Amino acid sequence: MSDQEILLRQDNFGVARLVLNRPAARNSLSMPLMAALQDTLDGIKADPAVRVVVIAANGPAFCAGHDLKEIRAEPQKAAYERLLATCSRLMTSIVRLPQPVIAEVQGIATAAGCQLVATADLAVAADTVRFATPGVNIGLFCSTPMVALSRNVARKHAMEMLLTGDMIDCDTALRFGLINRAVDPAELTDTVMALARQIATKSKVPLAIGKEAFYRQLEGGLDAAYAYASEAMTRNLMAGDAAEGIDAFIEKRQPVWQDD
Repeated sequence: MSDQEILLRQDNFGVARLVLNRPAARNSLSMPLMAALQDTLDGIKADPAVRVVVIAANGPAFCAGHDLKEIRAEPQKAAYERLLATCSRLMTSIVRLPQPVIAEVQGIATAAGCQLVATADLAVAADTVRFATPGVNIGLFCSTPMVALSRNVARKHAMEMLLTGDMIDCDTALRFGLINRAVDPAELTDTVMALARQIATKSKVPLAIGKEAFYRQLEGGLDAAYAYASEAMTRNLMAGDAAEGIDAFIEKRQPVWQDD
């Protein structure tokens, strides 16, 4: 395992497991690491073999946010704009990816690292993990992490994290809705992979349509949400796998997915 391999990938049973590999830098989201993630996700988007994506990390931290040393090395507005545009595109790509994305959180997740957890469709964490959006403690409100956080936890919980910068433990993160499950650290990877493989048994068609519809209906008002969801479900009903799934249910047999 080379220090230059800042992002590792393992593919099994339709699951692409992407591993952040900057443990000495607490897996902070440097420009090269974000570029590697972006390129990999862009390739996965059209890869018919990948049904689910897992984002994991090596070392004691899942992700400590942006690389502050990198930020201070080029203290210019253009550099800041480039950094945040890159991060915003990456987070948006995760939401827009047709495949479900699961965050496997083995260590501390702060600032943009907490943003990454909130952005993933699902998140499973070791029960020893803590989370924070601590920018306010160094004079830098976590405004971009706020976007993902405020869309995944209740407003007052999000504001408490953003205004205090305090760490929250795994039980609190579970109560807030930031994560789906908290498990023993020794069981983390097995739990995540079991969940990923369960999802990977489904047809890709409803997963892609449903994920897109879930996020897009949240972006509009009630009438627009129902209109879009109805269009998405109609599109889904026209798919071959929907007919196969309904027929299999009626005939009391297992469906055979064709992913069309």
